[in-house]
Amino acid sequence: MQMRAAVVYASLGLLVWEGCHRASKPKPKPRRPRRVEDPKRAKPVQAPTSGTARPGRPDWPKTKAERLAAWAMEQVGRTTKYDPSYVKLAYPGGDVPMDRGVCTDVVVRALRRAGVDLQVLIHEDMRGSFGSYPKLWGLRRPDANIDHRRVPNIATFLRRAGKAVPVTKNAGDYRPGDIVVWRFRDGRPHMGIVSVRRVPGTGRYHVVHNIGAGTQVQDCLFAFEITGHFRYF
Repeated sequence: MQMRAAVVYASLGLLVWEGCHRASKPKPKPRRPRRVEDPKRAKPVQAPTSGTARPGRPDWPKTKAERLAAWAMEQVGRTTKYDPSYVKLAYPGGDVPMDRGVCTDVVVRALRRAGVDLQVLIHEDMRGSFGSYPKLWGLRRPDANIDHRRVPNIATFLRRAGKAVPVTKNAGDYRPGDIVVWRFRDGRPHMGIVSVRRVPGTGRYHVVHNIGAGTQVQDCLFAFEITGHFRYF
């Protein structure tokens, strides 16, 4: 009987010791599950827009050319669709809804913020010199609804206005606010504005344009063949 009681007490003591020993050990912290990046869900890198820069703030661009670039960049997030539809516009100051447009609308809207209305300037110039403009659409007279929204017409006007500068492959020759015209491999023309943001680690700037998904800021200055380079200011 005494032997059995001793065994019981010894067993109880061992259990108490093990319980205290386990309780004194710190509990390991739960490990966070390892995050696995899915390249299919990765978002494309987007260059920053003009941010908080506004007229009157110290960071607001001081030159007309830089302000032109900033006004183009302000369209990012506002113009989210590419829509080449023919629309009957008011004159002067006519525009399609802000949430949509084409590449030329980026330039037209930015210049209009700078006090330059391409709709009026191109229409008046075409009225006096219609033969100087491309004959690509079968028109016999100017059309203020669409003429200023076509890349070849804007390029022609800018050349006639003395705004052309040399086309080069040197990134340093392209300044903020410059207007650039490209030609895709299939022959279609495209247009954008050089931004105020440099591509990290390079000497070139991002470009503001609408190539199909609304106004965006992208590193594509030399992605296509450059056929026109203009400096309005």
